[in-house]
Amino acid sequence: MKPCVLLVGRTRYRLPLSESLRRKFDALAEEVEPHVLASSVDNSRGDETFTLVRPLPVLDGAAFWALLPVRVARELRRHRTDAVLAQSPYDAAAALVGRALARSSARVVVDVHGDWRTATRLYGSPLRRLLSPLGDRLSLAALRRADAVRSVSGYTERLVREIGVEPAGVFPAFMDLDPFLAEPPAPLPERPQALFVGVLEPYKGIDVLAEAWRLAAPRVPGARLRIVGSGSRSSVVEELAGGQVSWTRALTSEEVAQALDDSTVLALPSRSEGMGRVVVEAHCRGRAVIGSRVGGIPDLVRHDENGLLVEPGDSADLAEALVQVLSDRKLASRLGASAREGVGEVLGTPEEYASLLRLLLESTLLNSEP
Repeated sequence: MKPCVLLVGRTRYRLPLSESLRRKFDALAEEVEPHVLASSVDNSRGDETFTLVRPLPVLDGAAFWALLPVRVARELRRHRTDAVLAQSPYDAAAALVGRALARSSARVVVDVHGDWRTATRLYGSPLRRLLSPLGDRLSLAALRRADAVRSVSGYTERLVREIGVEPAGVFPAFMDLDPFLAEPPAPLPERPQALFVGVLEPYKGIDVLAEAWRLAAPRVPGARLRIVGSGSRSSVVEELAGGQVSWTRALTSEEVAQALDDSTVLALPSRSEGMGRVVVEAHCRGRAVIGSRVGGIPDLVRHDENGLLVEPGDSADLAEALVQVLSDRKLASRLGASAREGVGEVLGTPEEYASLLRLLLESTLLNSEP
């Protein structure tokens, strides 16, 4: 019999699902009976698989977290759930409370995609830092009390072990990379261009990139910087945009692939980073990455082999790397070719992900008690 699993997280879904997400959930349905408790992009409430929370005009995040334990409890009562798969330690904390409210025997498994402590320190309003002591205690308690922990990379595996918890599984979630693999990588553009794709939040280091570009741009005449993203630090980009800098708030996956083709190198100056999906996307398109030496980035970017690594928060170091790659087409081509050759190491199918998840859930059901 397939285990019944409730996936809980702040992820936003739009129904009907995109082709890539449909493939993922079709594969999951072959291995488990999935139910999802998450957020809605619009006003959809969901279907037989998805229970989606409608967005609120104000305090949407606070309301979601405050009511999540009750909503988890309700879902546990609706379905004969064997396990809850929480997408972060914060979701896991709510799931543990919800399990107690429902008096359920469902196991709680928590995913670790990155450093959970950045949520209150390097994201959104600076006022979030006031929540750091509480957030740290909740996440630590959830990780230690969960029935199992899954990490997605070597970096997140190390994070979990640092708090004295042994991961029950280490494997990435399925990444739909079809838009980035549909065509062979395009030649490097004649005009050098650096590209940033990501949320405009402190943990992504957009302020470091802005300062680095001011230092680098005069040294590479004609080079451009394209920024794709939105977030609480949009004002940093507003001050920079114009002239050699362009800004797009959002792109589809296909448009991101085209933006990579139009660029020489991807810049990822993060202060904290999990696996770094955009790094894999860049590698699929044969583009080198200039990334910070933090988190999961060094797991994917090997210095002077498929990209360059710089010190986090060091705008001068980042500027030097930008100048180096944007002014040396031969170097950019060599790094990009190596990136494309090595991308197979991280590719996987939705079926492989679903199979690994079922094995993890079955092991947890056999070996742990709520």
